[in-house]
Amino acid sequence: MLLRPRQKLFVERSVSALDEHGNALGVAPTGAGKTIMLSAVAGNMVGDTDAKACVLAHRDELTGQNRSKFSRVNPGLSTSVVDAQQKSWAGQVTFAMVPTLTRAAKLDNLPVLDLLVIDEAHHAAADSYRRIIDKALDLNPDCRVFGVTATPTRGDKKGLRPVFSNVSDQIRIGELISAGHLVPPRTFVVDVGVQGDLGRVRKTVADFDMGEVDAIMNRAPVTDAVISRWREKAGDRQTVVFCSTVDHARNVATAFNAAGVPTGLIYGDMGEAARKTVLADYDAGKLQVVVNVAVLTEGWDHPPTSCVVLLRPSSFKSTMMQMVGRGLRTVDPEEYPGVLKTDCIVLDFGTSTLLHGSLEHDVDLDGREGTGEAPTKECPDCEATVPLAVMECPLCGHLWERDDAEGASDLSDFVMSEIDLLKRSSFRWCDLFGDDAALMAGGFVAWGGVFFLNGRWYGIGGRQKEQPRLLAVGERTVCLAAADDWLNTHESDESAHKTRRWLNQPPSQKQLQYLPAEYRQDFGLTRYQASALLSFRFNRNAIRSLVFGADNGGRTVRNADAIRRAA
Repeated sequence: MLLRPRQKLFVERSVSALDEHGNALGVAPTGAGKTIMLSAVAGNMVGDTDAKACVLAHRDELTGQNRSKFSRVNPGLSTSVVDAQQKSWAGQVTFAMVPTLTRAAKLDNLPVLDLLVIDEAHHAAADSYRRIIDKALDLNPDCRVFGVTATPTRGDKKGLRPVFSNVSDQIRIGELISAGHLVPPRTFVVDVGVQGDLGRVRKTVADFDMGEVDAIMNRAPVTDAVISRWREKAGDRQTVVFCSTVDHARNVATAFNAAGVPTGLIYGDMGEAARKTVLADYDAGKLQVVVNVAVLTEGWDHPPTSCVVLLRPSSFKSTMMQMVGRGLRTVDPEEYPGVLKTDCIVLDFGTSTLLHGSLEHDVDLDGREGTGEAPTKECPDCEATVPLAVMECPLCGHLWERDDAEGASDLSDFVMSEIDLLKRSSFRWCDLFGDDAALMAGGFVAWGGVFFLNGRWYGIGGRQKEQPRLLAVGERTVCLAAADDWLNTHESDESAHKTRRWLNQPPSQKQLQYLPAEYRQDFGLTRYQASALLSFRFNRNAIRSLVFGADNGGRTVRNADAIRRAA
């Protein structure tokens, strides 16, 4: 498989930092493909050598997922597993469960490692992880330590500086939005008469005092106003609500239900079976709203969620971004048929947006993709080397003050820059009919296409001897990103062949044989364009069926020219 261009840059910067410092932390939000990138880093460091690596995870399902994706990125490297069931170090790369490996008897069997990779690396400050890290470095002081996380700031305020001396790269949410891998947020700061009181809430070591927040927010008139504004802005959307305390969350859930909105409640001390039931009902659409207290902040994703309600402030921007991030996932139309999601509404009834600036301000690409080394600065508190754009140190939590001029821009004047995926893609995309309404690209075994109909774009992917599948519906960039990822998954560097000279040669006689007569007279037609047209013709009926079937339950078709052509 292939990596996205931004993933390749992340890998290059991480490998460079490991070579320079012996350790590195990479920060990337949900949707960036952390497992793919850590797999590429590990493969780069140990491939074509006799070096040995270990990838740590804290849950069984992560160990299995990591191993599976690693093998797709590095098919030539052997792997093994150390967990509750298996205890094998036979592979060049071993995937280990931390709760298993941290036990003294198991840790004594740790072999000499050349690379230790830590998934969800914000856990690296925990004692169990430190025992493994220290043991690996005792056995080999030159062992490199690489961590990847979306959420470097820990609730217990233990910094990651004792493990990592630098942040090799940080992919920002804005980059993923601009590239079509996440949907954009639309943030509304709503004052229901309590912002002045919230502004006076004291900070504790960990965050704002949630007891004081509860006293302000956990009142019936405030909750009624919240529900009223929610109905006005996002009443038809599946919604996740973040509250200050369990009592606050319970009262908010009760009020939503009393208002006729099916709502579930999730909190920390809730039994696992009950929690799973609530989340399953929400996933099935039986519940429209799920209210929680610090449980769904990370590690939970439900792509159809398209509204996030903040009923508590956050003293750290990273926490706010984690909460908002629950609503930014794009939707797979095969997993959630009929669900159209083009953005996420964020209703902030607290002060987080005023304190930190809306997420929209983070969509600032400073030269867009960039190449080579990331511009860096030194954290004044922990002296770590971090990317220049970082406003909160991932290693110690130091906050840089935002320039007043930077934070004063009106959100209504903000225009998000779209990265041109057609240029950045590893594949050559063809405009089939010259009107930018139908584009296709292909490799040796797969093809991807995006098609415009009735104001929406549809991303479709196909493989040899398989029925095409619908990948995305909505914005052009999201559909292009989904189709490009489909090609990345099923093709390789060799089959991408974007710059191969033969692509520009005239079509072969066999290609012309299957094309309509008018194309045989097109002397500017290239072999690759002919290949794209043939892929379209051979799959035309399936493409039409997928696009028309997803077109809002069979709306009247108005602009279907691009799909009907080449008949």
